[in-house]
Amino acid sequence: MKVIINPAYEHLRPFIESLPQRITAEGETIHEGRNLIKMLTAPDGLRLNVKRYHRPSLLNALIYSLRLRTPKGVRAYRYPGRLTAKGFDTPEAVAYIEQHEHGLMAFSFFVSVQCDYPHRLYEIAHAAPEVYMPLAKAIARFTASMHDSGIMHLDYSPGNVLWDLRDGKYVFSLVDINRMAFRKIGMKEGCRNFARLWGPKQFVRTIAREYAACRGLDPDDCEDITMTFRFKFWNRYLRKHSVPFSVEM
Repeated sequence: MKVIINPAYEHLRPFIESLPQRITAEGETIHEGRNLIKMLTAPDGLRLNVKRYHRPSLLNALIYSLRLRTPKGVRAYRYPGRLTAKGFDTPEAVAYIEQHEHGLMAFSFFVSVQCDYPHRLYEIAHAAPEVYMPLAKAIARFTASMHDSGIMHLDYSPGNVLWDLRDGKYVFSLVDINRMAFRKIGMKEGCRNFARLWGPKQFVRTIAREYAACRGLDPDDCEDITMTFRFKFWNRYLRKHSVPFSVEM
């Protein structure tokens, strides 16, 4: 078993090394599907978010084991430092764990500090305009700032943007950051980043126009690009999946 631990949490090594066994029987389940995510409490009281990635196919196990491609958990462990260095919040990385069978990678785990932000963008699906309009402008400004800094979350979905309202100000934290781009972000690519967001059309339109204002772009062009990619994504997604609300197409 390979274990990489953030030096700040070295005192938790025995507990961290036991997480592959603990995760199946202990902790609070946050998500259970292709991947398993649980919240467990360390001996010092620190709440940890533990994500077990699904077992890779034989081919991918070989690719990851030979490091022909960087495993998701390794990227998730490395990227928080790059985001926080630029001033963007994401849970602090605690550890990366990799289990092997017959010399090949089997399960891998990413451990981070549990984020205490109580809200996700899923809630916008049923929100009233007086709730979602100021949030739309805030998320647009946050995203524009990220893109101007050369950072883009490639899985910018409602479950991966956590938020809270503190002292009258919206604050955001990014999770599930193993898929990121660090490069110059143009208008088309930046607007396309909003395609997966849930919520009323007006919520997404407001994001697009505020995003344009923040980056000095044409608001009509940004809105058109955003809504075109949004339609393409949801038209394709709804053919295979159901969602607990009506999507305005």
